[in-house]
Order: sequence, then structure tokens, then C-alpha cells
Amino acid sequence: MSAMLPVPADTAPRLTAVLGSSLASLAGVPNPLDLAPARSAVVVLVDGLGAANLRQRAGHARHLAGAMAKRDVIHTVFPSTTAAALASLTTGTMPGAHGLVGYRTLDAAHDRLVNQLNGWDAGMRPETWQLRPTIFEEATAAGIDAVAIGAPRYADSGFTRAVLRGARYLPGTSMGDRFDAALEVLDSGAPALMYLYIPELDQAAHAYGWESDRWLGLLEQLDGEISRFEQRMPRGTGLLVTADHGVVDVPAHRQVFVDQKPELVDGVRHVGGEPRFLHLYFEPELDDAARAQLVERWRESESQRSWVATRDEAIATGLFGDVDPVAAPRIGDLLVAARSGIAYYDRRVADRQAEAMIGQHGSLSDEEVRVPLIRRGAYQRA
Repeated sequence: MSAMLPVPADTAPRLTAVLGSSLASLAGVPNPLDLAPARSAVVVLVDGLGAANLRQRAGHARHLAGAMAKRDVIHTVFPSTTAAALASLTTGTMPGAHGLVGYRTLDAAHDRLVNQLNGWDAGMRPETWQLRPTIFEEATAAGIDAVAIGAPRYADSGFTRAVLRGARYLPGTSMGDRFDAALEVLDSGAPALMYLYIPELDQAAHAYGWESDRWLGLLEQLDGEISRFEQRMPRGTGLLVTADHGVVDVPAHRQVFVDQKPELVDGVRHVGGEPRFLHLYFEPELDDAARAQLVERWRESESQRSWVATRDEAIATGLFGDVDPVAAPRIGDLLVAARSGIAYYDRRVADRQAEAMIGQHGSLSDEEVRVPLIRRGAYQRA
């Protein structure tokens, strides 16, 4: 393989440690992130705010950028996509353990691809598809008020039931509404573990690009809201600002259509994943020789601009962490992760709206996997 998959460093701080360390800080016990003791913890998850995105637009986020030290960067999980990353945040485990291994993955029992964010139905029950208990459940068992704050439309979603179980959900339509809800919880005086979700920047990045005026305006709004929140939050509150992934802009002329080369899709039953990270699921009847030939065709075609690896190779490198046997078939037979600024599409699908997206993520580039971990309040370093 001419483009070997990067092997994750076991010692690198990861998103998986954030919520568990926050809970540990409420008990004043040592934790992987060395967070100081706090009375309550608030984890603000800004969807799509990579460390590179923030640093390159520091002038539009003076409060956040000024608070972010060089060492205030951690790695998200692979793939660098919301479903996998948020499940890892809230369970403290890698995608191979909790089972949300991509954006669209195989439901083998029903021979279909399922969207892990909004494709939940009776055939994919949140309570069993996501395989691990959450840190919110642990907090509740310890008598800590576990709270998730997000947009009203997510309150009863399948994804919420999968990854936020154990937390009581407080809806807030705007960014300001959500921070106000967090302040109300803090002002009650009871110890709390809170997760506050900001989806607006990621939504703007997909539609307009992260370099757009729309995205910059939302970054400025976020910066102001966090500054005001810090000024009002009670003493003893620990605040972390982090993200699930970063974003790269991919213009239309950098789109790659896999159906242009029939030899790459002949033998592929399902093209899953997302544009910067494909899960390719082979036809079940392919014998070992045919599978090997299909893998080799992809490597010959794409290894100059993407990492190309089989499921077994990816698992062996530890990219998904320890993989539960139930989760293993959800990983593609072949994985294609973009290295250069491209995005893959299949024009044979009925719904081609995804081709209009500009901001993208999912792969292994530094821009996608490195995210901020800004420590404020009780967590601020001396």
C-alpha cells in the first residue's frame, strides 16, 4: 500500500477523555486531562470548530483564540464525523467500542445503509445499536445532575436517545438560549455535569464553507456568548470548549465521482460513509480473489490522494480502537480516506443534494482531527 494509514499515538489526548475527566473533577479525583476540582462542569461542544479553523480566524474570535494555549489541542476520533465523535465524547470509548463507526454505515440485518444521525427507525433501535453506557448514566448514578442542552428539534431524536441517555434534555433555540439554560442550572447550586451543543457553525460550513462570511459571523456570535457566559457563571464552575471535528472546504471542481470508473464500483454493493471517508461494502458473493482484485484496483487508482485500507488493516492499526464483534461488520470492507482536498461522490444515488456541500470532514488530515480544548473557570491553567 503506497499510502499507509496513520497510526494514532496512544498518548495523544483525545475527545474520549473530556466528559469522563469532567465528571472526575466534580469528585476532586485525578483524571486523564488533569482537570482541577470543580463544583460543576460545562462542556461546550462546537460542531465543526477545528483548531486550525479557530487559529486561522483568530481575529474574529478574540476571546476564544486568546484563551487557547498551544497545548490546548486534542485529537478527535476516526472517522472525524459527528455521529462517531459525539458518541465517543459521551461514552468515553472509541467508535469500535460504541458501534457508531461512520456517518452512513451498514445495517447488515436489513441489507441497507443507515444514517447514524437521523436514520433511526424500528430496525435500528438507539438503546441497542449504541453499545456502551454513557458518562451521563454514571453521573446520575453518583447523584450528579446530568444535563444535555441543545436545539429543540434534537430533544427526542434517535441519536439523542443513543448517545445522551442518562441526561435530562433542556432545549434552547438560539445559542444565547442554550447558555441561559446552562446558567439556570448552575444558579440552582447543585453539582451538575452539562453538555451544551452548538451546531450552527457546522451547518454554515456545509452550506457556505468555513471561509464564508456566514461562518465568520457565527464564530463572532459564539465568541461573544462564551465571553458573557464566563462572566456570569458561578465561581467553582469548570468550563471546557471543544469540538467533534474540524472542517475543510472542497470546491466543486475537486469532487471525484467514483461511478466514472466502473472497475471501482463493480463488486461494491453499498457506498457508505461520507464524501471524505468512504465505507465500501462488497457484494457478499465475492470470493477472496475477487475481493483482493477490487482492493488492488482502488489502491492503484486512489492511493496518490487517499489512504486506502481494508477493514482488517484499519482495525489492526487501532484507528477505531478496540472493536466490538457486533460493530465490526458495520465497518466497510474497504475504507478510502481522502488525504488531499477532494470529496468522493456516487452519481448513481437518487438523492444528490450532498454534492452541494462545501465544508467537509471525516478523514484523517490535521485540519479535520485536531480540535481545541479550551479550559476556563476552575479548569483554567495557571
